[in-house]
Amino acid sequence: MRHFWTCIFLLVLISCDSDPSNRNPFLQEVNFRFEINLNLPLYNDLNTIGNPVYIGNAGVGTRGAFVIKSSLDTFFAFEASCPNHTPNNCSTMEIEGQNVVCSCEDFTYSLFTGQQLNRPDDGNRYYDLLFYRATQSGNTVTISN
Repeated sequence: MRHFWTCIFLLVLISCDSDPSNRNPFLQEVNFRFEINLNLPLYNDLNTIGNPVYIGNAGVGTRGAFVIKSSLDTFFAFEASCPNHTPNNCSTMEIEGQNVVCSCEDFTYSLFTGQQLNRPDDGNRYYDLLFYRATQSGNTVTISN
């Protein structure tokens, strides 16, 4: 019986391999933590479902983050730099409704799913938005990586 559990443990250990090929080579994943007070007028739009807000504070992601309320108690947060090229002077995306657009190539991404909406069919690999954790506690939403 002891060998059985040893084999099971080894099998689980071997199967827990992370896939480095899934990592986005263009964006560096920086550690940060930022609290959003929903009572402040600056973040008032986040009290309504579907209204995104850009957080451009220093130390928040690479180029800031987009935050959107997706349901009564769920928030999503994504990196504001386009995920399909290295950060440069045109890579900080802009909000267009409930999507964001990169002005470099006009790539459009959904803030509800993070997926690229106009992915070219040219055989190249394209990345979706870099996701950040967003948790709510009372009137505070904390985004972090």
